Amino acid sequence: MKICPVKFFTKKLGGKWKLSIIYNLRNRSLRFGQLAVIIDGISRKVLTDQLNQMEIDGLINRKSYKESPPRVEYSLTKSSLDLIPLFAKIDDWVGLHSINRDS
Repeated sequence: MKICPVKFFTKKLGGKWKLSIIYNLRNRSLRFGQLAVIIDGISRKVLTDQLNQMEIDGLINRKSYKESPPRVEYSLTKSSLDLIPLFAKIDDWVGLHSINRDS
C-alpha cells in the first residue's frame, strides 16, 4: 500500500508550530530562549512539547553543553535540511501573493 505524501507530510509536520521552528532553524542553531522570542505567540510549554516531539521524530538535533548554567542548542537534522528548498519556494510564493492581500 502506497502512503499518501500529503498525509505523511501533515502527520510529521502538521500543526501550528513545527514548520515555524524548522524555518527559524534553517540557517543556524538556536537556544530555547532564542526560539521562544523569535516565534511570536508560542508559549514556552508548547515550544518544549514541540521540540521534544520533533527530536523524537528525527526532525531536530538537541545538543546539551556541560556548562553552568546549562546550555542547550537546537539544529536541523539532515531530514529537515532537505526541506530548505521548500521554504525558499514558500518565501517566493508569499512575496508574489502578499502584494495583493485581499486575494
